[in-house]
Amino acid sequence: MALPKIEDARKIEGDDLSAEILAVKRELFQLRLEQATRRLEKPHLFKHAKHRLAQLLTVEREREIAAAKGE
Repeated sequence: MALPKIEDARKIEGDDLSAEILAVKRELFQLRLEQATRRLEKPHLFKHAKHRLAQLLTVEREREIAAAKGE
């Protein structure tokens, strides 16, 4: 399974971006919970979720900077 691409994150619109960030954070929480209870079968999902979260936060920050420059 390939890692998600940043272009996909850049296509997400305003409020959907915040919702996606929240969803990925919840997914990471679930993965940590499953790992703690020894039910985690796919540990590579940690890497994918962290990578996706970093991309989404980067896009969010890029938009904040662009908005500040636009003022």
